[in-house]
Amino acid sequence: MEFERINCRLEKNGQDKFLEKMYKSGAGKQLLKVLTSRAVSELGGRLMDSPLSVPVIKPFIEKNNIDMSQYEEKKYKSYNEFFTRKIKEGERIFDMTPELLCSPCDSKLTVYRIDDDSEYEIKGAKYSFESLTRSRKLADYYNGGYMLVFRLCVDDYHRYSYVDNGYLGPIRRINGVYHTVNPVAIEAGYDIYKENTRECCVLHSENFGKILQMEVGALMVGRIVNNNEKCHVSRGQEKGRFEFGGSTVILAFAKDMIKIKDEVIKNSEEDFETIVKMGDIIGEKL
Repeated sequence: MEFERINCRLEKNGQDKFLEKMYKSGAGKQLLKVLTSRAVSELGGRLMDSPLSVPVIKPFIEKNNIDMSQYEEKKYKSYNEFFTRKIKEGERIFDMTPELLCSPCDSKLTVYRIDDDSEYEIKGAKYSFESLTRSRKLADYYNGGYMLVFRLCVDDYHRYSYVDNGYLGPIRRINGVYHTVNPVAIEAGYDIYKENTRECCVLHSENFGKILQMEVGALMVGRIVNNNEKCHVSRGQEKGRFEFGGSTVILAFAKDMIKIKDEVIKNSEEDFETIVKMGDIIGEKL
């Protein structure tokens, strides 16, 4: 299959232009100190849980051209209930061939190399993998491997899955703030993958070694909701969901464990994001 790709620096919508003003002006940066706080994000989440948010749903569907025929039919009691809607059975299929790697979610995908100094580079700036995970041990383990960043936008399906069979280590929460995951925040100098609230765990997988999976909260996302399985999990099994707003899922693989599709690598090197759906094949076991 051929993937679509996007360059966020060229294709800016109204939301992008608003965020640019927020992140690149003095007054906007002052306001961000309030908007990115956990209290404000949780307040926004409570509002979107209430029946008062229902009138927002229809205009949002129309503005973002969301094909609701793909989703389970129901009457939504809040915007958050709509936002976390479930896809119909058969709409997102994982390939069960053990050696193939599928996308865990609908998103815009970028792939980064983790170098021998446990760093990765985004838009010309170097970031520490240890600061992302708050673990020197994990940083050492993933030296020379790949970090896959799946950026979910507001119109994406906001549930995510496991990419292989295996058993889980403990889920660890790293508290922080809630910057947008839009590339404009990185361009403005914010290390969102070090500053934002996130949850991570290691999946001891059957085919791809120890996979680090991390969920990153974003602006106005008050909740990362993981199902917290205690033992074995299966390829394609739902892991959790984000409530209200854009968010990010990160997967990390150790050196020499996977081969990412050439098209995805090329897009990432050229500063394009690859548009993927949950279950799309994006690589294979090396």
